[in-house]
Amino acid sequence: MDNFEQQILFTDILPTVSEISARKKKLEANLPPHLPAYRVIRKERRRRSASAYRQGGVIEIHIPAKMSRRQEIEIIPEMISMVLRREARERKTDLQLMQIGIELLTQYLPEFDTHPASINWRNMNERWGSCTTVDKTIRISDRLVGSPSYVLNYIIFHELIHLQVPNHDSDFYNYLGRYTEAAKAEAFLEGFELGCQSSGSGVIPAVNI
Repeated sequence: MDNFEQQILFTDILPTVSEISARKKKLEANLPPHLPAYRVIRKERRRRSASAYRQGGVIEIHIPAKMSRRQEIEIIPEMISMVLRREARERKTDLQLMQIGIELLTQYLPEFDTHPASINWRNMNERWGSCTTVDKTIRISDRLVGSPSYVLNYIIFHELIHLQVPNHDSDFYNYLGRYTEAAKAEAFLEGFELGCQSSGSGVIPAVNI
C-alpha cells in the first residue's frame, strides 16, 4: 500500500493538524488567567512523576512524554503553585537584604560614606532595581526572588553605587567592576529576560526530550 492510498484510507480517522491545535487551545482555555511564564517539557525517560523549577525566568514543568494533554493542563497550575510556594519560602526579609547591602559595602566599597536607609522588594517588571538618593532607599524587583545569590547581590551592589554615583559614568563602572561575579550575573539576567520575552502570553511551546 503506497502513501497515497494510506492517506485516502485514514482521512476520516486521523485528526488534522488544525483540529489538534483547536483541541489544545480549548483545553488551555481552562487554565487560570495571568499565569507566570512557563514551558512544558515532555521526557521519554520520565514515567510517572512530574517536577518543576524556574530556569532563566521561566517555570519549566517536566512531565512524562505519555501524559495526555488533559492531564498536562490539569497539572500545570499545581506545578506552578509549587514553584511559587518554594520561592516564597526562599524570599529574603528586608533585614536580610539590608545585611547583604552592608556586607557588600564593607567588602567592595569601604570608602563609601553613604549607606542605604532601607532595601526591600518591589513589584517591578521594567527594572531589576531602583534607588532614591534623597531618602537613601533601595528597591529590588521581586522577579529576583529565588535567583542565585550572586545575581541578587549584583543588583543590590549596582544600586548601592547609585546612592553615591547617580549616573552611569566611568566612575560608576569602575566601582561596578569590583564585583567579581558581574559578568556571570549579567549573563543570567540576559537569559532571564530572553526567557520572559519569548513567553508571549505566558505559555512557551512544549518541548519533547
